Amino acid sequence: MVKSPRTEAGNGIFYPIVGFATFLAFIYMSFGGLWVNYNKEPQSSFVQRNGTHFTLDGRMFYINGWNSYWLMDSAVDEYTRPRVRAMLQAGAKMGLTVCRTWAFNDGGYNALQISPGRYDERVFKALDHVIAEAGQHGIRLLLCLVNNLQAYGGKTQYVKWAWEEGIALSSSNDSFFYDPSIRIYFKNHVKTLLTRKNTITGIQYRDDPTIFAWELINEPRCMTDPSGDTLQDWIEEMSMFVKSIDSKHLLTVGLEGFYGPKSPKKVTINPGEWAADLGSDFIRNSQISTIDFASVHIYPDHWFHDQELEEKLKYIKKWTVSHIEDCNKELMKPVTFTEFGLSNLNRGFEPSQRDRFYKVIYDIMFKSAKRKKSGAGSFVWQFLVGGMEEYNDDFGIVPWDRPLTYQLITEHSCNLAAVQGVLPSQKDHLKELCSRTR
Repeated sequence: MVKSPRTEAGNGIFYPIVGFATFLAFIYMSFGGLWVNYNKEPQSSFVQRNGTHFTLDGRMFYINGWNSYWLMDSAVDEYTRPRVRAMLQAGAKMGLTVCRTWAFNDGGYNALQISPGRYDERVFKALDHVIAEAGQHGIRLLLCLVNNLQAYGGKTQYVKWAWEEGIALSSSNDSFFYDPSIRIYFKNHVKTLLTRKNTITGIQYRDDPTIFAWELINEPRCMTDPSGDTLQDWIEEMSMFVKSIDSKHLLTVGLEGFYGPKSPKKVTINPGEWAADLGSDFIRNSQISTIDFASVHIYPDHWFHDQELEEKLKYIKKWTVSHIEDCNKELMKPVTFTEFGLSNLNRGFEPSQRDRFYKVIYDIMFKSAKRKKSGAGSFVWQFLVGGMEEYNDDFGIVPWDRPLTYQLITEHSCNLAAVQGVLPSQKDHLKELCSRTR
C-alpha cells in the first residue's frame, strides 16, 4: 500500500466531524492515566515458532492484530504523542495482541535516519516511547525495517543517498536490492536498530519481548528482474544478517503473497498475469530457513477495479485459504495476513460492506485456529484515533466510531481466546468483553 501522511493519505476521504461523546472518549483515552511506571518489568516471554504455529509460554498464540503505521511519527511531537497511548489502550480493550508499525523513516520530515548512519535522537526516542507504551498495555509490535514504496523514504531514498555520494551503480529503485553500497547502508540501519538501547526501559531492542517480530521490507517488488532471483538473493542475505544480530525474535519478509513465474498457482490463484512478474514469489521467498513465518496482504480493490463486492469476497476466500494450505503442506510455517482492507472509494460503498469483508477473513482465521492449521494471525489496515485525517487513506477506520465494526473485531478476539485461552495481557479486558459478545 502507498502510505504517506502528507502525500498519498491526503487524497483519502476525511472522517466526518465526530459527536461530542466521541470527543470526550478520545480525550479520556488520550490523557487518562498519564503517570505510567516504565520501570515495570516488560512482557517476559518471547513469541516463538513451533512448526506451523506461534507459541507463547508453551501454548498456541493466534493474533488478532492491526496496523497503525504512524505511531513513531506521532510520538515525536509532544502534542500528538497522546495518540500513541490512546491507540494502544484501545487495542488492548478490544482484546488485540499485536500492532504492526513502521520502525523506519528515511529522509524527509521527522526522519529517523537523516542520511546513511546518521539518526535523529529525538525520533529514536519517539520509537523508544512506542515500544515502552506497547509493553505497558500488553501489546506486542511487528516492526517493519524499510519500505518498498516511496512513503517515508523507502528504497528510493537509499538509492538517492548512494547516487548523491557518487557510489551508486544505477539510479533504478531496484538497485536497492543489488547495489553493494546500498546493501551496506541497509545493514548498518538494521544493526543500529536492533542494538538500540531503549532510553526509557533500558533494554536493547533485540532483547525486548514486547517486539513480536521484525519485518524486512513492506511489500517488496523487484520488477526489473521478474525471475525473482535478485529479490531472493537480497532476502537470503538480509535475513541471515538479522539473525546474526538477533536470534531471539521471529522474522518475516513482508510479502504481498503473489505467486512467482515458476509457481503452478500463478494462473489459478494470482489476481492477474501481472502478479507473477513483480520479482517476488510467495513460496520461494518464504521457504528460506531464516524466515520464520510467511506474510500476505489482501487488497481486492487494488487488484480488481470492475468486480462487484460478491465477486471480491469469493476471490479473497480462495486467496486466503490457498496461502494457509501452502503453509500447512509445503512451507510448514505459520502465515499472517499482515494487511487487509476494503476501500471506501468503491462505487456505492457502505460501511456494512467492510464489515462483511472483515468477517470473511476472521471466519477463515478462526476456522484455521480451531483446526490447528497454519493461519496464525490477521492485521486490519488501518486503525486511527480521532482527529488524524492527515494519516488517513481510503481504508482507515476509528473502530469505536462504528459499533457493528467494533463488535465484529472484539468477537474475533473472544473467539481466538476460546481456542488458545486468555493471555495475561487480556485478563483485564476479555472477561467483560466476551460476556457481552456471547
